[in-house]
Amino acid sequence: LLFPIGFSVNKLLRAIIGFTLFEAAYMADAVRAGLAAVPKGQFEAADALGLSYWTKMRRIILPQALRVVIPPMVNISISTFKDTSLVAIMSLFDLLSTTKVAINDPLWRKFYVEAYLFAAIIYFVFCFFMSKYSQFIERDLRRNAGR
Repeated sequence: LLFPIGFSVNKLLRAIIGFTLFEAAYMADAVRAGLAAVPKGQFEAADALGLSYWTKMRRIILPQALRVVIPPMVNISISTFKDTSLVAIMSLFDLLSTTKVAINDPLWRKFYVEAYLFAAIIYFVFCFFMSKYSQFIERDLRRNAGR
C-alpha cells in the first residue's frame, strides 16, 4: 500500500524483513527487561569507579543483563523457528506447507501420517537441541560466575 503502483518486492524478502522486524522487537524487549533487572547499585558502583559509559556497559552491566535474558532469548528463538510456518500466508513454502503439498499427490496420500510425523520430529529435534544448548550456556555461565 505504501509503494507506487507496479512496484513489487520479492515475497522471500518481504518474509525476511517481516520476521526480522518482529523478532528484533521481541529481542529488544527481552534485553530491556534484562537491563531493568540489573540492580541500580551496579550502575552507581561503576560510576564511582569513574568508568566511561561504554566501559561500564561492556564490562559490568551487559554481562549481568545478558545472563538474565538467555532463557527468554532462547524461547524467542524457538518461537521464531516454529513461526516459520506463517510464511504460508505469503504463498511461500515451509516444512509444513511442503508436507501438505506432498500428501496432495495421489502416490503420497496414503503416507499422510508418516509425513506429519516426520515434520513433527524435525520441529521437536530442532527445538529440543536449542533448549539443551540454552541449558548448557546457562550452566557454563553459572560455573564461570563462581570464579
